[in-house]
Amino acid sequence: MSAELLQLAIVVIVLAVVLVSQAIRIIYEWERGVVFRLGRFNRILPPGIQFIIPIIERAVKVDLRVFVVDVPNQEIITKDNVTVKVNAVVYFRVMDPAAALTRVENYLYATQQVAQTTLRDVVGQSELDELLSHREELNQRLQHIIDAATDPWGIKVDMVAIKDVELPDAMKRAMARQAEAERERRAKVIHAQGEYQAAETLAQAAEIMGRHPGSLQLRFLQTLTEVATERSTIVVMPVPIDILSAFLTDRRRMETLTPPS
Repeated sequence: MSAELLQLAIVVIVLAVVLVSQAIRIIYEWERGVVFRLGRFNRILPPGIQFIIPIIERAVKVDLRVFVVDVPNQEIITKDNVTVKVNAVVYFRVMDPAAALTRVENYLYATQQVAQTTLRDVVGQSELDELLSHREELNQRLQHIIDAATDPWGIKVDMVAIKDVELPDAMKRAMARQAEAERERRAKVIHAQGEYQAAETLAQAAEIMGRHPGSLQLRFLQTLTEVATERSTIVVMPVPIDILSAFLTDRRRMETLTPPS
């Protein structure tokens, strides 16, 4: 009789240990426990040591940290009929653990699929120049659309970023030629502007020298000084009439005053 009581006590102790282990739940800081009582949602367990009713209640842990989902390469035709390959990354987190478990079967997979289809739609409605130069606006548009679609599931989309845009080889060569032509156009415009400014400055200098004839002679003498420092042995310089006019005037005066022999 005592042996039967001992066996019964051992069985009771084992059952008690099993029930206690089933009743205790340890919830980490980044988790929340969703408790279902007989299949119906009952409550949310906060972090720490929590207790549930074994057999009757069931607790499911939900991670509240930010998830990073990589959207694989999508071959998309843009609005201006250019085929590109685009991939993106989505950052989201669970705001309502109960909704994430009860309103969608697998919120991770569902969010990834929504991001994939939204990426195809948004890029397909955009032109190539907008995709390359206004990527931040496209990222914000993707975030708003995906966040609105996943909001009933208790999912909050924090950020969507287009990582890479792969262009066809022919389009890359065409863009390289376009960039080269643009650089040549800018160089020609800058050169023309420099010529215009130089011509305008020379015109102003000529106008000033025209009002002051002595400045022209000073400039001529300065040029002679600069040429004298060169190593060339023969220098041909045109002499302006203005410089010789003084000598010619003195010679005529002397001939007038001197009587004929």
